[in-house]
Amino acid sequence: MKIIHYIPSIDRSSGGTTAYMQLLANELGKLVELHIVSHVSNSPVNIGNSQIHYIPTFKQYRKMKRQWQILLNEIKPDIVHINCCWMPECALIQKWSQESNYKTVLTPHGMLEPWIIKRHYWTKKVPALLLYQKQAVVKADYLHATAQSEKENLLKLNYNNKIEIIANGIEVKNVALKTSWNRKKEILFLSRIHIKKGINFLIEATANLKTELQGYTINIAGEGEESYINELKQLASKLGIENLIHFIGGVYGDKKWELFKKADLFVLPTHSENFGIVVAEALACGTPVITTQGTPWQELESYHCGWWTEIGTEATTKALKEFLQCTETQLEQMGKNGRKLIEEKYSSQKVAQDMVELYKKVCL
Repeated sequence: MKIIHYIPSIDRSSGGTTAYMQLLANELGKLVELHIVSHVSNSPVNIGNSQIHYIPTFKQYRKMKRQWQILLNEIKPDIVHINCCWMPECALIQKWSQESNYKTVLTPHGMLEPWIIKRHYWTKKVPALLLYQKQAVVKADYLHATAQSEKENLLKLNYNNKIEIIANGIEVKNVALKTSWNRKKEILFLSRIHIKKGINFLIEATANLKTELQGYTINIAGEGEESYINELKQLASKLGIENLIHFIGGVYGDKKWELFKKADLFVLPTHSENFGIVVAEALACGTPVITTQGTPWQELESYHCGWWTEIGTEATTKALKEFLQCTETQLEQMGKNGRKLIEEKYSSQKVAQDMVELYKKVCL
């Protein structure tokens, strides 16, 4: 089976979608002939078990179309799998593929979740929906959701009801479990620095618990727009907790895994995630997690490995307070429970096998 995955960027700064593609390719490329098509960027990640192709962007419309059609004719894929929404390139790749009678799967990666659609609704989303995005969703042969909650939100749009749920996965066998749960007094946020991620809730919750958190370091790891990072730094300063909050920039490779293992707690106070790969990574390391009901991680409660809270400062404060009251023995048990959850449900091998089954279904 030959599969083309189109993704607008495989740059390390693109966050979860790039990490998803890297992890998926590693296992999917063992099961199919995998080609990944993207656009040139400053810091592309290495992606194994696949052939990488770069084509021009929408700015060079004719060249982009010509090079895409050349690739289609050379590879003759069984499926063209499009990742992401809202960029004209995604819709065009799908349109040109379907005009050449190729089957398509669309993975929105949470970009059709209600919170995202509401953001810049009249200025950006409505024009995009009218011009290309709605038609792309309607005409996709299948949509791929990463959780039941994302499928339900896609069904509410009433654009396309052919939806398969396949969770994101991680290479859990390659992630070492931490060996100690003695408090190191470190709390970690690690993701793209973006307003969607709710980092302000973590900063405000830290201010609410300023006394209890004395001696702690709250590391904010990730890349983002400098203006927004400065906004968050100003908030921390205004609330008198700049000594507790440390912005440490983008962290990758071994350093990332060290941060996950050193942290007593991982916090992702996000407005909306279709999956939240960083939650899975933290749990695989044995680090308990606080995240919100804007993510599909209700299993944090059923597996007793963290807190699945409402969105906002108050709920984040309450969960942090409960974390501070946990003994090291309780944190260790939570950490081991989290590792068990990832091993049982979110290994990248299982995800790749499920994806091949979806492709077979689409090809019928």
